[in-house]
Amino acid sequence: MSETDDIIHYRTIWLSDIHLGTRGCKADFLLDFLRNTESEQLYLVGDIIDGWRLRKSWYWQQSHNDVIQKILRRARKGTKVVYIPGNHDEWLREYCELQVGGVQVMEEAIHETADGKRLLVVHGDAFDGVVRYAKWLAFLGDWAYDAAIRLNHWFNLIRRKLGYPYWSLSAYLKGKIKNAVQFIGNYADAVSGEARRRGVDGVVCGHIHHAKIREMNGVLYCNDGDWVESCTALVEHFDGRLEVIHWMDLRALDPLLPTVTKPVSAPVPVLPELVARIPVKELT
Repeated sequence: MSETDDIIHYRTIWLSDIHLGTRGCKADFLLDFLRNTESEQLYLVGDIIDGWRLRKSWYWQQSHNDVIQKILRRARKGTKVVYIPGNHDEWLREYCELQVGGVQVMEEAIHETADGKRLLVVHGDAFDGVVRYAKWLAFLGDWAYDAAIRLNHWFNLIRRKLGYPYWSLSAYLKGKIKNAVQFIGNYADAVSGEARRRGVDGVVCGHIHHAKIREMNGVLYCNDGDWVESCTALVEHFDGRLEVIHWMDLRALDPLLPTVTKPVSAPVPVLPELVARIPVKELT
């Protein structure tokens, strides 16, 4: 697909777990996705900005700024943009029910598809017992996950030199470790159970970096994945059909595409006061 090809139009796009502010964030691929797609509605389903990582050290590339500007430009041009904060950008929850730069910040949302399905949209960390009841363990897990992402980068550098395509080591390990598989299943059960309790037709969430659409006990479970490992989005077509888009597979891009290596010192344009107010908390 070249710059002259037609833009792909969707009724709705859901994105989550972008983790702007981390070295693992694949902002360039997300920018490519945003440049080649349009939608009437865009849901940002949490962990868009990684406040956990930014509290420890400032890391912000120009491509991260570009993602924010691209989203704000969509809002100015009439796309309905809803931001539902997650656990990594939880400080934004104090701005729920407000509009920031044309983006509506909400704790959760109910989305109605073109064919009449009602979907609960939440990040999903409220259904993760580790995040909810043992935050110190969640921070430890975040450190281990970041180490796996770094290992994944070097692993794929070697694969590319040997002529092999990109392969996510971290996603493979997650899929093979018994406890991780059990956690994903328990998480999906909990989130879909909440949708069933609310009397809606399904749920859209993120949080666990594992894109999936499936029916669970009479409700539709949709996870839009992430932009750290898999570069996935959930989309709604104009007939109401839902689909997980694996952007790297669709575009056949090299996932080791060079990024802007010079970090920018300025905080996110339009939202400087939000970034500056990321709370510094002791791990308890």
